[in-house]
Amino acid sequence: MSTFINSIGTALPEFSTEQGRIADFMVKHLKLNPQEERELRILYRASGIQNRHSVLEDFGKNLNGQSFFKEDVKFPTAKPRMDLYQLHALKLAKKASLEAVRNSGVSVESITHLITISCTGMYAPGLDIELIEELGLKTNTKRTSINFMGCYASFNGIKMADQILRSDPDSTVLMVCVELCSIHLQEKKDEQNLLANAIFGDGAAALILGSVSRKKSLKIENFYSDLALSGKDEMGWYIGDYGFEMRLSPKVPDVIKDGIEVLTNNLLNHIDLDLSDIDFFAIHPGGKRILDVIEEKLSITKEQNSYARQTLRSFGNMSSPTVLFVIKSIMERVDTDDHGKHMLSFAFGPGLTLESAVLQVQCNA
Repeated sequence: MSTFINSIGTALPEFSTEQGRIADFMVKHLKLNPQEERELRILYRASGIQNRHSVLEDFGKNLNGQSFFKEDVKFPTAKPRMDLYQLHALKLAKKASLEAVRNSGVSVESITHLITISCTGMYAPGLDIELIEELGLKTNTKRTSINFMGCYASFNGIKMADQILRSDPDSTVLMVCVELCSIHLQEKKDEQNLLANAIFGDGAAALILGSVSRKKSLKIENFYSDLALSGKDEMGWYIGDYGFEMRLSPKVPDVIKDGIEVLTNNLLNHIDLDLSDIDFFAIHPGGKRILDVIEEKLSITKEQNSYARQTLRSFGNMSSPTVLFVIKSIMERVDTDDHGKHMLSFAFGPGLTLESAVLQVQCNA
């Protein structure tokens, strides 16, 4: 029995800001001296990002009026940030879910399982219950929440859906990722915080998965996951008094570079494929340098990896939904001539976790 991703929906907050404007905001709010400002602007120009979205308008406004991150006032504590999450996360998750349902051809009433994924907020009764109410799902819909795993969490959600469908092929699974990274801006000027502040944005993505392929879908071929424990301390996500705190070391791309070939070989060997059999690449754009090192190690061209680079350029890193944005952009361009072609996908997160998958394009007449 096979599992198919039958549709993908995405959603973005209304506020989109150019990377240069966000740099202006950071210089002002972090009270950077001239040398620190020069270094920050170099970092932002080198990020590969043009725009990012946020549920907050703070980053692009003139800051003469009200804002969440106020000047000359201590940055907000965790509670008001969680209040913001509760206010905005449902709206984005619902929008992405409705698009996925609409594109799938299935009815809301046929959804039997709901998987919600997030690492940027939590409350109870939570997002899962609110989505059931807002979408009109059956109240006996089976619910699973995947929290605090970071950028690779969508892979665990797809694995969970795969297990559900293998045990009950008549099921229909809705999986939703939503992240509001921008609400966790920290008032810190260390290298790790400046790097995190330079790349993360907000967004949501949803999938409809089933055991029957629709007109255009992705068949799940294989997963492989591993830990690069040498990078355990290079990436972290912690709950602090002033919101969630990211630890993101510049060494992360080097850890991924050291492990990506073994990860890829272990994934492909199990299904008797090699890199020459891969037609599409859907790599989580955790940062420009991460894409650079993967291209170098696997001899992938920038053109082959253009979907990831365009996602990074347009939205930044939105944590768990981001790789689904990449996959969606590929699926919007495939046609019947691409039926049977293979897609290789990666995502990375704390641990240092290395996730990979092979998906096969299905374009049925």
